[in-house]
Amino acid sequence: MNYIKEACVETLKQAIRAEKAGADRIELCANLDAGGITPSFELIREVKERVNIPIRIMIRPRGGDFTYSQEEIRMMKMQIKYCKTQSIEGVVFGVLKRDNTLDVKTISELAKVAFPIKVTIHKAIDKTPNIMQALEQLSMIDSVTTILTSGGRTTAEEGKKTLRGMIELAQEKLEIMPAGSITTANVARLHEFVNAKAYHGKRIVCDFYD
Repeated sequence: MNYIKEACVETLKQAIRAEKAGADRIELCANLDAGGITPSFELIREVKERVNIPIRIMIRPRGGDFTYSQEEIRMMKMQIKYCKTQSIEGVVFGVLKRDNTLDVKTISELAKVAFPIKVTIHKAIDKTPNIMQALEQLSMIDSVTTILTSGGRTTAEEGKKTLRGMIELAQEKLEIMPAGSITTANVARLHEFVNAKAYHGKRIVCDFYD
């Protein structure tokens, strides 16, 4: 089965182990207990020096909701600019309005700062009231390449019908990357139903969290 396995990691040791275990790409975060925030610049640099597979960096100034202040948006732009200096493949972020609809204006601003590196919109999209409408909005932003999602549910397995619908709607415009409790044990079975090009998980190639 030909699909990309993206491992979500939060340390240098995990990043190295993920590559050795067969990950095709990593998403580097800090504090996954809070849902993942931006890792330190030092860790980004260390992982870039030691890992040969593509790296995407979580850009999130804090845990909690996805509605950010102007100061937090300024910080996110600074973090994205740093990632570009390190030749990172892409960045991962998401911004919502107070009603949980996408903040398309801010997402567009951040994507413009990120260009030409890749932009993934993370599971903030799962909080939106109409995930298909949100997908259509994101498809209009040229720099957005990937959507990381559980199909609006807690796990990819629960949201698999929506995930398949999102893939059909996105066609070749966007990569829909299922996430949410995807492991070595269930990724192949999920792929048979969803047929995505990439899958994401903390335990997608090995279990760092025994």
